[in-house]
Amino acid sequence: MEEYLSKIKPQSAMKKVVEKAKAEGKKIVFTNGCFDILHQGHMRYLSEAKKLGDYLIVGVNSDRSIRNIKGNNRPLMTEEARAELLAALCFVDGVVIFTEDDPLAIIKYLQPHVLVKGADWAEDKIIGAEFIKKTGGEVKRIPLIENISTSDIIRRIIDLNSAQNN
Repeated sequence: MEEYLSKIKPQSAMKKVVEKAKAEGKKIVFTNGCFDILHQGHMRYLSEAKKLGDYLIVGVNSDRSIRNIKGNNRPLMTEEARAELLAALCFVDGVVIFTEDDPLAIIKYLQPHVLVKGADWAEDKIIGAEFIKKTGGEVKRIPLIENISTSDIIRRIIDLNSAQNN
């Protein structure tokens, strides 16, 4: 078994990791998303998120929650596969899958010091931002790379397939 797989933890085990890291004076950073097709934008975003603290946790939407949010054609990859790819990244310290449609419950459970989302999210629309600020934490928004998203990649694949079939 690959060593990086140990970064993937159930919520209760991740809570213990967070408590230990906090006791050691480490700054916990949390971000979340679907991460259905990892791409350059994700790499830059997660690398920048890591710079905001000592321990970066990535919350991954479960397959069910993605279907609820994006429709029955998604996700393209299973939650286990998406979690494994994220865990293999050197700047990701922990990965946790959450089943709710939004990350509020896991944010409240883990209580990170820093909550990170892409700059495409207005701060007042970031789920968990109000809670993090009330607990003395920070909310950070990271600029995204233009025209790079999973939806754009899927659209290009569909367009390419349509062009080849015509």
